[in-house]
Amino acid sequence: MSDNDQNAAADVSAVLGEARLRVRYAETDQMGVVYHANYLVWFEIGRVELMRQLGFDYKQMESEDDCFIAVVEANCRYKSPARYDDELVIATEIAALRGFVLKFRYRVCRASDGTLLAEGETTHIITDRNLKKRPLPEKYVEAFRRVRCGAHFS
Repeated sequence: MSDNDQNAAADVSAVLGEARLRVRYAETDQMGVVYHANYLVWFEIGRVELMRQLGFDYKQMESEDDCFIAVVEANCRYKSPARYDDELVIATEIAALRGFVLKFRYRVCRASDGTLLAEGETTHIITDRNLKKRPLPEKYVEAFRRVRCGAHFS
């Protein structure tokens, strides 16, 4: 692991958006390694938990504010394998918020030793229920900006 990867793993516990989970057997392939698509599911878990830690959630955004966050791009860089029963830390931050675009950045690390397993980003377009672009309500903009100001990822 490079010095940068070690530093990134060490910073993971300081990020506001943090979720923990344990790898289930069903998430692994025949070699006992986590199947690659599960990381995108874990990114969603990180995103949802970040919002909860800010005091709101997707359900509230949709039902109260007719505000949806549609994924338009996702990427993931795999650094080291996760395996069955590993406890993982998913650190999430707001990478960008401009106009109708919201971008999240993620790091998935093994809790026991801080090894960086994967990192990635998702880009979202803010829409109404009819998928028409709309501005993010100000209460969410303010909450996201608070997190962005304290970002730990480079």
